[in-house]
Amino acid sequence: QVQLVESGGGLVQPGGSLTLSCAAPGSIFRLATMGWYRQAPGQKRESVATITSGGRIYYADSAKGRFTISRDSAKNAVYLQMNSLKPEDTAVYYCNADLGISGYWGQGTQVTVSS
Repeated sequence: QVQLVESGGGLVQPGGSLTLSCAAPGSIFRLATMGWYRQAPGQKRESVATITSGGRIYYADSAKGRFTISRDSAKNAVYLQMNSLKPEDTAVYYCNADLGISGYWGQGTQVTVSS
C-alpha cells in the first residue's frame, strides 16, 4: 500500500506559526514532485506550494512571503513552515506526491486559524 502521512495541524491564533510534515515512501519520494494543497469548506482543492525532486519551488500567491516548503531526503519528508497565519488559511491541508503518470495523497490535516 502507498500511504502519505501528514502531521502538524492544529489550532493557532492569527499571526502565529505552524509547521506541517509529510512522510512518503522512499521509492516515491526520490523522484516525485512533493506538494501541499488545501481545501476550505465550499471551495475546490488548491495548490499551496510544490517542490520538485530537483528543488524547484512554486508558491501560490497567497503563500508567498509567508510559507516555506522544503524536503529532507534523509527522512523522505516534505515540510510546510507557515508563518503569519491568517483566518483565511483555515483549511484541510493535504500532502501530495506527483510522479507524472500517477499521484498519491495523504488523508489531510486540519489547520484552523482563529482567535
